[in-house]
Amino acid sequence: MAKILVVEDDDHQADVIEKWLTHEHHKVDVVSTYADGKAMLAGYTYDAIVLDWGLPDGVGIDLIAEFRKGGGTTPILMLTGRNDLSDKEQGLDGGADDYLTKPFQIRELSARLRALMRRPAQMVSEVLSGGDLELDVLKHEVWKNGELVKLFPQEFSLLEVLMRKPGVVHTTEALINLVWKSEAGASGETVRTSVLRLRRKIDTQGEPSHIENVHGVGYKFREK
Repeated sequence: MAKILVVEDDDHQADVIEKWLTHEHHKVDVVSTYADGKAMLAGYTYDAIVLDWGLPDGVGIDLIAEFRKGGGTTPILMLTGRNDLSDKEQGLDGGADDYLTKPFQIRELSARLRALMRRPAQMVSEVLSGGDLELDVLKHEVWKNGELVKLFPQEFSLLEVLMRKPGVVHTTEALINLVWKSEAGASGETVRTSVLRLRRKIDTQGEPSHIENVHGVGYKFREK
């Protein structure tokens, strides 16, 4: 199972890709704008990225350049309706790892992603540490004092967002945008309930919680 980000503003196309990759047992996050793609890449680590060239608020190739400049090495498959050789050269020279012209067969997209993810250099594990916790991003595992902690996917995502920036306060709205982006019914109460469940699983009785509530603002991962 891989963790894949899809940045595509065509709702039908995005839905087809998401359903197929989920059917292949991958974990898929889907966003439709440059800004949301940038936010997801800042908050999460992915095994592969499917990125559309034309987005409503920016150009996919600019997002690639920004991601690569910041040290991002995740393989990127670019999607576009452009089929000129010069466009393909621009995409690949700009940091994309492969290029697929629309319309395409979904099985070809899947095969190209598998090929990209077979590259050993891109599959280095990343472990976040904080206090007695360790979070392995690619293995999707959390360990507390050497013991595996079982978390639901959204609990894992919530903890990952907080652990990536210890001491930094995330507003409730920001957490909803990053963790519950695809769920229209997510609210402040959703976040509060998830934080409560997460605390029960990762905290030690009698000690301060790993997740600190900053009254009236949001939550942060406590710096040790």
